[in-house]
Amino acid sequence: MTFFHDTASVLWRDWRVLKRRLPKFVLSRTVAPLLYLTAFGWGLGRNVNMGGGSYLDFIVPGILALNSMNVSFHGIVTLHAERVYHKSLEVYFLSPISSAAFLTGKILSALIRTVIAALLILLLACLFGAAISWSPLLLAAVLLNAVIFAEIGFIAAMYVETYEEMAQINTYILLPMSFLCGTFFSTGALPSAVRFLVELLPLTHTSILLRSITGGGAFPVASLLVLLLYAAGGFLWSLKTIRTIRGGS
Repeated sequence: MTFFHDTASVLWRDWRVLKRRLPKFVLSRTVAPLLYLTAFGWGLGRNVNMGGGSYLDFIVPGILALNSMNVSFHGIVTLHAERVYHKSLEVYFLSPISSAAFLTGKILSALIRTVIAALLILLLACLFGAAISWSPLLLAAVLLNAVIFAEIGFIAAMYVETYEEMAQINTYILLPMSFLCGTFFSTGALPSAVRFLVELLPLTHTSILLRSITGGGAFPVASLLVLLLYAAGGFLWSLKTIRTIRGGS
């Protein structure tokens, strides 16, 4: 019971912060998807033939994957400022809250942000006329992707020392994945060597999974297994990192 109580305490604190900023959060998470849908769905998309479906239907799963990556990563990476600049993270480290409960609470906090952002995208997609097959698996896949990138954000927040280094993570990791991992075009269009590397990345498999769910295609079990492996490995790495920093449990 202590674990669940501690997890809920961390989550409740973050929810209260988000609740105060909710209108700004909703507005900020609407702008980018709206631009993507307008530019690629109505603009470029009219000139793209996807062989049986519209380009708008093709990119909505990609936007969901991309958005869940960004929301979950940036929702938890603020721990960097709390650790390095504000020193407020030390309050958690000195508290009796276990490392596993703290990590779980932070990941759940990122998932709440991701759910809100994903629902906004689906609403916008419907307004734009996208044809999407609704399924509980859709939200589950989005949340699985969010868990992975929340863990990546957590690890980055524990290791990175400056804002400049954090910006480099965005430039060298998140930005390439945003455009290469099947979000706006199929990875099959890439050269073989590049495609091999890109298909090792989690966002590629999230795009494949979401596109299969929304399009009613064959379920990609291999992509699901890859994402589960990333999520499990990320949790263990994150847990080891915080335990090392705290010097305890």
